[in-house]
Amino acid sequence: MKKIYLLLTLISLSLSCHDENPIVKFQKELITNEITGSNIAAVFQDDSLVYKHVMNSGKMGDMDITDETIFPIWSMSKPITTVAMMILKEQGLVDFQDPVYKYIPSFENLKCKGPQGVYPCNNTMKVIDLLTHRSGYTYYNEDGELKFINPQLAGQSKYSSSYRFNNLDDFAVAVSNQPLEFEPGSMYIYGINQAILGKVIESATGVSFYEYLKKNIFDKLGMNNTKFYLTKQERLKVQPLFVNFVANTPPWNPTDLNLKGFTRLLDEMSYDKDNKAHFGGEGLVSTFPDYMKFCNMLVNDGIYNGERILSEESIDIMTSKYTEGYPNKNEPFLFPDQIGSYFGFTFYVIEDSEIEGTNSSIGTYGWSGYHNTHFWINPEKKRYGLFMSRSREFSFDIGKDFRIAVNSVY
Repeated sequence: MKKIYLLLTLISLSLSCHDENPIVKFQKELITNEITGSNIAAVFQDDSLVYKHVMNSGKMGDMDITDETIFPIWSMSKPITTVAMMILKEQGLVDFQDPVYKYIPSFENLKCKGPQGVYPCNNTMKVIDLLTHRSGYTYYNEDGELKFINPQLAGQSKYSSSYRFNNLDDFAVAVSNQPLEFEPGSMYIYGINQAILGKVIESATGVSFYEYLKKNIFDKLGMNNTKFYLTKQERLKVQPLFVNFVANTPPWNPTDLNLKGFTRLLDEMSYDKDNKAHFGGEGLVSTFPDYMKFCNMLVNDGIYNGERILSEESIDIMTSKYTEGYPNKNEPFLFPDQIGSYFGFTFYVIEDSEIEGTNSSIGTYGWSGYHNTHFWINPEKKRYGLFMSRSREFSFDIGKDFRIAVNSVY
């Protein structure tokens, strides 16, 4: 173990002496340009950790990053829930063509929005519609408006807030009364789908969503710091949030307020241990070493430390094309609006590396989290990249620029 820590130290020190390294430069410029505070990045290739470096800001209100630093990973919870659903399918406990109401009865008679108003949906929502963000559910503000079209500051989410719900039962019933933006299965719109899948898993297994994740993923990977709650002591390890909101810059800040600095506020999650509203789309916290283990499993085709966690077939299924990428006149709600990729089960998947612009291999897939955590898996190169910070405004360009820097080195 000491040899491993020594190796990582040498990797970091050698890179810190050569700022011309594009990855080091990328990390440093994020701080210089006031995009993030302290940040950490790693690259793994061919069964070896080839890069790991912390870039601390040293600014008042920020905190130096260590392997014990805790990050709210927000939408990087979604890939974990997706893997859990694939395992559930392998166990024969779910069929993706099943109607959602088989697991959540209140979803049997859903309503849809149309030009003439709200009407009973013609299509039955299937489990696969949740996996592919084609259910008709999006994210909503407290007033019911679409969150990414009319956003508010954090804390105003109508559904994905553990201050509003104490369990997934009440959450699912409330969501089932929300009219869908369109017929299930007909279009893509990014939304609360993985949170609903958490309730599907509970119904299919008879255990809590967190218990299922812990038994089938976290314990097997040694992800001991990935969970939905924080103790009093753990809250001291949470990385401060760097906020840099310029006034009148929608969609992330349509207000007249200029906000800049470090804070521990602006959370929609309570992270209380007694709260069982465990949202599979946004609710997890994790550490950098924990999420590295998850990436390690994916880049090794579902195997971790010699144990198969997920089948190669499942990885193929969850990274297959279910929604054409941007631009697409038939898909007005594509997110992110970046060219050269399509959408699988939440993941973006690169299908045209030249158009995509990062020199990444075709088939590279990944996702990001609201506070600027980013990861991607390159199956062809047996490589993954992981980046973590805690900052807003969110930008997919951080993950993209990270790939550009990495691909220029390795």
